[in-house]
Amino acid sequence: MEKTGKHEVVVPSKGLPFKMFYFEGSNGKYIREKHWHRSVELFAVAQGNLSFYLNDKKYPLKAGEFLIVNSNEVHAIHAATPNRTYVVQIPLALFEAYYTGDQFIWFSHQEKIHDKKVFQLVQEMFLLQEEGKLGWELKAKSLFYELLYLFVTQYRKEEPQEELEKSNRQLRQLGQITGYIKEHYWEDISLVYLAQKFGYSPAYLSRMFLKYAKINYKDYLHSVRLEYAKKDLEKTDKPIGELALDNGFPSSKAFSSLFKRQYGMLPNEYRKMNMEHVKKETFQ
Repeated sequence: MEKTGKHEVVVPSKGLPFKMFYFEGSNGKYIREKHWHRSVELFAVAQGNLSFYLNDKKYPLKAGEFLIVNSNEVHAIHAATPNRTYVVQIPLALFEAYYTGDQFIWFSHQEKIHDKKVFQLVQEMFLLQEEGKLGWELKAKSLFYELLYLFVTQYRKEEPQEELEKSNRQLRQLGQITGYIKEHYWEDISLVYLAQKFGYSPAYLSRMFLKYAKINYKDYLHSVRLEYAKKDLEKTDKPIGELALDNGFPSSKAFSSLFKRQYGMLPNEYRKMNMEHVKKETFQ
């Protein structure tokens, strides 16, 4: 069986040097477990609320609030209720002239006096995209560079902690391994196999996951498989048993148990809920 998977790499929106989109958990009852990526991300909640977790610290966000997610910063998102959230993904290379270390830059999570201006810029960028008028990309880029200016002049930490830089380096190394996992998630990829492939001992690789990714290897693998399985539930009518095997689970029972623990409902219940939502959207 041939499949392709993607590591979390920013692919800019057409005509723009960055990517902008609405958060995929807008319908609520959504969990995106611990992950990290090279890009810098901005999550801005326009309606509703969600819970953000950065390095195990919880940040509740409500309408009008945003959070900057640093490159290689471990984060998770729990959206229990419907929301409308803007997401802007910024390639790390755009900050190259402002690195404080080896491919390293860090932005503060503390509230700043410019927070309202940042939110306003993001909101205007999405409004331009929705209207789609001639030349909207040019105006959006001008707002985006104003946003970057605020990032590097008002939110950048000039002397980040040494431990943050070390963690960043370790997560860059782990990123090669998690990229491989996302390209082979349906295969039988054990910790021992990955350790041998990437030149680590199983014990050391296990400690790397726990210390720097804040998650054990098995839970990380399950979270990746569940994400792809959830997309299959949304986009295909495959039987649950077939879908489970396609995504690397040993049985439909194991898949259903993990899915319920993660999302609070069984796979067939989620599929039914999603179908009802799609029908509702279609006829509105």
